Amino acid sequence: MDRKQPCRVPLTFKIAETCSTSKARTGLMILPHHDVDTPVFMPVGTQGTLKGLLPQQLEKLDCQIILGNTYHLGTRPGTTILQMAGGLHQFMNWKRALLTDSGGFQMVSLLQLAHITEEGVTFRSPYDGSECVLTPEHSIEIQNTIGADIIMQLDDVVHAKVTGPRVEEAMHRTTRWVDRCLLAHQKSDEQNIFPIVQGGLDPQLRTESAKLLTQRQVNGFAIGGLSGGESKNDFWRMVHLSTNVLPVDKPRYLMGVGFAVDLVVCCALGVDMFDCVFPTRTARFGCALIRTGQLNLRQKQYKYDTAPIDDSCDCSTCKNYTRAYLHQIVTQETVACHLLSVHNINFQLRLMRDIRDSIKEQTFPQFVRKFMLELYPDGEYPTWITEALEAVDIKLSK
Repeated sequence: MDRKQPCRVPLTFKIAETCSTSKARTGLMILPHHDVDTPVFMPVGTQGTLKGLLPQQLEKLDCQIILGNTYHLGTRPGTTILQMAGGLHQFMNWKRALLTDSGGFQMVSLLQLAHITEEGVTFRSPYDGSECVLTPEHSIEIQNTIGADIIMQLDDVVHAKVTGPRVEEAMHRTTRWVDRCLLAHQKSDEQNIFPIVQGGLDPQLRTESAKLLTQRQVNGFAIGGLSGGESKNDFWRMVHLSTNVLPVDKPRYLMGVGFAVDLVVCCALGVDMFDCVFPTRTARFGCALIRTGQLNLRQKQYKYDTAPIDDSCDCSTCKNYTRAYLHQIVTQETVACHLLSVHNINFQLRLMRDIRDSIKEQTFPQFVRKFMLELYPDGEYPTWITEALEAVDIKLSK
């Protein structure tokens, strides 16, 4: 049953409990279309559909919020059709919360098709070769038409491994662009703009970015420019630094992060929101997520295995299908993508519920230690994990 509530402002964030050891916290975001428990993982439905799942199935899994992509939706189906449909909620028949990214990430993913200036980004469409100019104003115009509960500023994104003057240029341009986005925003009573912290792997630039953005009157913040190939040691330090600067009383969204171990560590570092294509993408390659890692169901060892993916999982796939059956159809039949996506999304959502419950019960450090031991039963934890957790006073015993 939906817990939709009327709200006078487009986002209210209430922290329910804070871990007494780390920076982890659990709370509730009250949004126009649905209430969202945090920390939350948001599955990615790039073009108004989550690959392999219907909106009603997501509701059954108690998914409270999903993500769409402004660049792709603005290109196809385009704003005319979305406006005729009354926004993306109506168009895709999704009744719960939506977040849209701004299109900034395409500066990296489609770099060979993009040209970046102070005015905006000029793309050459990967679909038909036509030219598209995405400015901060146009990005917000598209997102106003889409109608998502949370929308992102257009940011100047550089690859995580880029260093030097280009990183500083992108950070300051991102700050200038957020002001243009806020001025262009036509639905401030219905939709929330989140600025995006940039600055690459430079602690000084990232600190300056976060401090500059917190001067804006907004209801939440995103941490961008990470999970793009940088070392895990750099990754966690930039997350830790960012959450130290960003306000305690507003949600913090770490963009593009979805591996289970990253979710656990970054919750400890004070992050409230995550998204990633990983659960559905790995399902298309025949891989199922479990607490000890992944099962590659293409492997021959599963041919005669009559166990479910995970006997502790309550999803419909685990209740009704065996590893042997899935082994037979993965990467061959489209239904396999559907069945594994159901399981993988349920895995992510259940992990987040367990994290929230442990924070409420003041057992989060114990939960983290148990989780890590399941993943690394020999107790040989990667250095970045032990250092990240020690930074927030969680020690992993060998």
